[in-house]
Amino acid sequence: MSNLAMTSPLALEQAQWKLPDRGRVGLVCLIVTESTLFTIFVVAYLFYTGKSLNGPNPLQVLELPVWATICLLSSSATVALAEKALKLEAMATFKLWTGVTIVLGLEFLRQTALEWRHLMIDWHLNIGTNLFGTSFYSLVGLHASHVIMGLTLLSVTLVLGLFGKMDGEARRFRLLAWYWHFVDAVWIAVFTVVYVVGR
Repeated sequence: MSNLAMTSPLALEQAQWKLPDRGRVGLVCLIVTESTLFTIFVVAYLFYTGKSLNGPNPLQVLELPVWATICLLSSSATVALAEKALKLEAMATFKLWTGVTIVLGLEFLRQTALEWRHLMIDWHLNIGTNLFGTSFYSLVGLHASHVIMGLTLLSVTLVLGLFGKMDGEARRFRLLAWYWHFVDAVWIAVFTVVYVVGR
């Protein structure tokens, strides 16, 4: 009798290949696509750095956004704590850490808005002023739009959690947490290129 014939149906079933999780595949495809988009904007920023014929230039107007960066990077830790709490079905803790993540993200956006207000009012730098303005607002604005999208989704999950609708949704929230980590990782690249290398 062959080995195949002697194998139990249960062992055969377990040996069969399983399709990967659709949510993970979709998120990975999204992250790859978004990474490509951000790469194009980063390369454009680096290419146009120093090529503006008129001011202001980055060295004159940009300050290191230390507090904003601390807030956004800290939110990666808080979203991880929210994810862990949801997995353990500790709903009060989940809601707490999701709320803290949202507050940190909102503070990051507030700091971005203050920076833009300063650049526009005090330095008269807008997207059409020079090449620096065009590339700066395009790159930083692209990242800010992703933060807004992440905060929108986090807010929806918090509301669902408040109404007791997040039970058994740890897998889906994990995908959202991955997206948030991606947004934070992109900020590290943007921070390095715009505020360190690009100055």
